[in-house]
Amino acid sequence: MNDFTTDIAQALVQHQDVNEIFRSHLEHAVNQLLQTELTSFLDYDKYDASGIGSGNSRNGTYERTLKTE
Repeated sequence: MNDFTTDIAQALVQHQDVNEIFRSHLEHAVNQLLQTELTSFLDYDKYDASGIGSGNSRNGTYERTLKTE
């Protein structure tokens, strides 16, 4: 099993709310998607020296929090 199914199974066994597990995994997936999109757009990986002085650098990012119901 992967992390998602393990987390869901544990929550169901412990009678916890699964909405938070869905939310956190969706948040993680969206953040990974945004990082991949940025890498594709800039055409170089994070910490790659080819981006230095190019005028099109990674000037800092932050994690996004997705609030859903």
